Amino acid sequence: MTNIFTKNRLRTGLVILLVTGFAACKKSTTEQPVDTGTTTVPTGGTRTQLTLDSMYLYAKQIYFWNDALPEYSVFNPRQYSSKSGAIDNYEDELYAISQLKINPATGQAYEYYGDGFPKYSFINDITLNNPSATASIKDQADVDTEGNGNDIGIRPVFYLIQGSTKYRLMVTAVYPGSPAAAAGVKRGYWIQKINGTAIGDNYSTERASVLSNLDASSVKIEGVNAADSKTFSVTLTKASYKSSPVYTSKVITRAGKKIGYLAFARFSVLSNQDDLAPSDINLDPVFAEFSTQGVTDLVIDLRYNGGGYVNTCEYLGNLIAPSSLTGKKMFTEIYNTTMQTKKATLLANQPLLDADGKIQRNPNTKAIITYADLDYSSTAAGNNVSFSKKGSLNSVTNIVFIVSGNTASASELLINNLKPYLKVQLVGETTYGKPVGFFPITLENRYEVYMPLFETRNANNEGSYYSGMTVGTPIQDLSQIAFGEEKEPALAASLLLIAPGSASSQAATSSVNSRSVKVPTLDFSEAKPANPNSEFKGMIDRKRK
Repeated sequence: MTNIFTKNRLRTGLVILLVTGFAACKKSTTEQPVDTGTTTVPTGGTRTQLTLDSMYLYAKQIYFWNDALPEYSVFNPRQYSSKSGAIDNYEDELYAISQLKINPATGQAYEYYGDGFPKYSFINDITLNNPSATASIKDQADVDTEGNGNDIGIRPVFYLIQGSTKYRLMVTAVYPGSPAAAAGVKRGYWIQKINGTAIGDNYSTERASVLSNLDASSVKIEGVNAADSKTFSVTLTKASYKSSPVYTSKVITRAGKKIGYLAFARFSVLSNQDDLAPSDINLDPVFAEFSTQGVTDLVIDLRYNGGGYVNTCEYLGNLIAPSSLTGKKMFTEIYNTTMQTKKATLLANQPLLDADGKIQRNPNTKAIITYADLDYSSTAAGNNVSFSKKGSLNSVTNIVFIVSGNTASASELLINNLKPYLKVQLVGETTYGKPVGFFPITLENRYEVYMPLFETRNANNEGSYYSGMTVGTPIQDLSQIAFGEEKEPALAASLLLIAPGSASSQAATSSVNSRSVKVPTLDFSEAKPANPNSEFKGMIDRKRK
């Protein structure tokens, strides 16, 4: 998996749309009448040209900022046809769409991110979904939102040395169930050699080779564990695997308080998605243990969590929340006016799938249920989510979230949802800033297009954190100590917020501050993940009928 209207009167045109969900029902392409603006869309053309038209027309109806899109003749989607790869042309068009709506608070596009890609929108080639023994996943998330991995299982990050060409390559996380986890690789490993060749002298000249070697079918890494200075040498072979989103969990006692700690990698699909009685084999045991041990405070570590499924975010929120919140508003999804007024007619070409990925049919008419059958108004029940307590943990009123610039979307949604009701504090670095979500639009039986479709707001109507959520306690991520170790800087600071009178907390924080002074050459503003797409960033709403 990888990592996104004018008010003029409209005329009707035609566009060929290829939709994966209807492939089993319609063996040939179909022409659908579409509102296109004052210009008629051509009905003929190459597959790439027709898909470029389709992407524009969908955006004109469903993109959250569709009011910024000019008419077809002005935007001219077929101009993005110069590249040999179809997906490259589609990405160019999607980027152009994403840069049209300007955020008045910044003077730049809401989706501007400074790297030539949209901040939120993206296209996923279904043929490259993990796991796949033959597909290259350099541009895919290392572990997808279904928990599938197809790599060696580490999250490497380059830390550039200030005023120098030198860098450190650190293992910042190890994915559970991966080859690296099986081999005993730890967060905090400083990789100094790859396949016997020393690295770290010149980021610009060595980066490509490092990436190529890490993406190979097998790689030998050597170096030092920053936590204890012990050396390591291990050969890792890429494999397909299932990975839990739980890095680690534990209960910590501080000043008489029982504090539950959870390091959570992503909002993966729930193991049981029954809408009436959902459950999850990864989260349920963690919160059952928290309840058994009488946890009263929580530290939720989301520093590398880029989001995932909205219903998993809801589920975790319901595990955390006390039963007194049941029935109270959690959040609202807000769609554009076109969708709210049922004018997004193209959604009739997108079938609504069930939890198993199967087409749903109206029990009376047997007609296929599509996204056009849903109500996107701000008052619709499906767009207003309330708390519904899950699990037996019922005593938490205080929660600290550990966050970073990689904390995005569903992670930010969880934080925002709990703010009106619990004492919420943030430790770490400013979050990514993604208060918008989506569901996929499928084209050509192959490409899933993700673009912002709705904005979320909590019970206090708070949202719009497009520049990220700021933290109350800034802590830089040294990536040198394992998740859950009480001397790890972000966790130590979190414990001090919860139990400020604890001598052990103060001692731990003091030792952390002392150690930070010893590594002043690391320029944390230039920490670059080896694979910038190693975490999915987004929140997918698994729409239900």
